[in-house]
Amino acid sequence: MPKLNLSEKTPLGFIGLGAIGLPIAINLFRAGFPLKVHTRSRKAEEHRELQGSKHCATPKETAKGCKVLLICVSDDNAVKEVLFGPRGAAGSLTPGQIVIDLSTISPSKAKLFATQLAEKDVKYVDAPVTGGTEGAKQGSLTIFVGADNNWLREITPILNVIGDSFYGFDHVGKGQEVKAINQILVAGSYAAVAEAIALGEALNLPMNKVIEGLQKGAASSWALTNRSQAMLNDYYPLGFKLQLHHKDLSIALKTAEESGLQLPITSKVKELEEELMKEGYHDEDVSVLRRSIKKTIK
Repeated sequence: MPKLNLSEKTPLGFIGLGAIGLPIAINLFRAGFPLKVHTRSRKAEEHRELQGSKHCATPKETAKGCKVLLICVSDDNAVKEVLFGPRGAAGSLTPGQIVIDLSTISPSKAKLFATQLAEKDVKYVDAPVTGGTEGAKQGSLTIFVGADNNWLREITPILNVIGDSFYGFDHVGKGQEVKAINQILVAGSYAAVAEAIALGEALNLPMNKVIEGLQKGAASSWALTNRSQAMLNDYYPLGFKLQLHHKDLSIALKTAEESGLQLPITSKVKELEEELMKEGYHDEDVSVLRRSIKKTIK
């Protein structure tokens, strides 16, 4: 049984200060954790709310001397580079340290990274998050943890700062599998809201009133509540990048294929996202799916 004895004085390393990672790191720093930070562009390390943290030139430097290293980067290759690249964290990780990977990656890669780090007696936990930039800023993310309840209890002081709900799923990779299911639901709900709004506008309905009514009934969803106004305004402030969600759907579809399943709705949404990316919407919020609904010319 691990005994990390974590407290707000436990030194942490944090790698990946993007739209989700930066507010998470800020919340950990606000909570009193001594923090070493690194991000590929280096710019976000200078954020005013991280003043007093230690800025590191490499993942290897970031991992040195910290009890827990957190990673929040874009994909499998980014995590691999952070951990095992020429300047990777594995070069300075030592027995007893733990890596909490908040990134969304494939379950198979999570298992591989765990196996590789176990050779150094370093614990790797996959802990993908959901809740968008809003949840990251508010510290209200939901976290799916690929670890048993014993490990979950050990890292709870950190998770409590990041989110208000977290669930353990016993084994490495299981957190990523649950996140894949989450992204399937996100895909369907965003696409449905986009189509519903397109129809309502085509019918010249008072859409703000329509949406208020829909939120009170069985059609209510997170996407309807939090992204319908963006779709109405045709303006898509970043909550979660389209290209990252597209990557997540690729993971979900591959996971389904390996389980002998076909997911036609998810596949269709992935196709819609691919078309939008060709039109240059890579960095827009996923709610830009509204742009995929074209009006038929009669």
